[in-house]
Amino acid sequence: MAEDPVGLDVPTDVSPAELEQIAIELARVAGRFVVADRPRELGVSRTKSSATDVVTEMDQRCQDLLRERLAATRPGDGFYGEEEGGRRGSSGITWVDDPIDGTVNYLYEIPAYAVSLAAVVGDPAAVGGWRPVAGAVVDPVAGELFHAREGGGAWRITADGVRRQLVLEEPSALDLALVGTGFGYDPRVRTWQAEILLEVIAEIRDIRRIGSAALDLCHVADGRLDLYFERGLNAWDLAAAWLVVSEAGGSLTGLDGRPPGSDMVVAGGPRLLPQLQRLVLAAVDKVGPVPVAGVG
Repeated sequence: MAEDPVGLDVPTDVSPAELEQIAIELARVAGRFVVADRPRELGVSRTKSSATDVVTEMDQRCQDLLRERLAATRPGDGFYGEEEGGRRGSSGITWVDDPIDGTVNYLYEIPAYAVSLAAVVGDPAAVGGWRPVAGAVVDPVAGELFHAREGGGAWRITADGVRRQLVLEEPSALDLALVGTGFGYDPRVRTWQAEILLEVIAEIRDIRRIGSAALDLCHVADGRLDLYFERGLNAWDLAAAWLVVSEAGGSLTGLDGRPPGSDMVVAGGPRLLPQLQRLVLAAVDKVGPVPVAGVG
């Protein structure tokens, strides 16, 4: 089950199973939208500055679609997403959305991006002040959907409709673990992340940089990755996938006893996660703090 860092309860009049079903249905709708409505010229125009604007517009349109559907379905709920248009709610539930997780992949037509939608309790803007209770991540190109609710297990539905419960399995040692990670947009932060990776990579089997944090985390749950770490993730990047990992038997944490957040997210199973935490923490201590833009 998902960790409960702040002791937040699900409102008594809320059904996590109902929230899970809403997340599944709307994530699928949004996934179809971002594939079907992707501008045909986007790939060939990616060298122009306007290409980024087009992707941002698709992000916003997808988020608007989800927000409007949720407002019609559960008008008392809050909404918190990557793009503009958040709102506070009165029900005790807030929907956290990443309309296109993996926008660079989306721009280049690399088939590794996702729609992520989760229902959470607490304040998703406060690290350690919230937790997911239901969510779904859809890979619209592969046709796969990952979903979970608190206490209901983690599941993957394939493109041909086969539904399988996910149970996280671990290799016997860290040097046999395939580890996922990601890099930020700021070149200074990317350089820092690469220096951290140099300290980690010799101690593991290999590294993968797929380009979608939500998919990476779901792949920890389904065994296509063994572990994962990244700096710079926001609530919308990890909310739904956090629950998928937790319900599959794994955990998400930060470093040095802190909750997962923008400083660092580390994910995996109970045997190897503490080892990766120690390895990454030692790397951070050696490399030093992440650069601050405009300083140095």
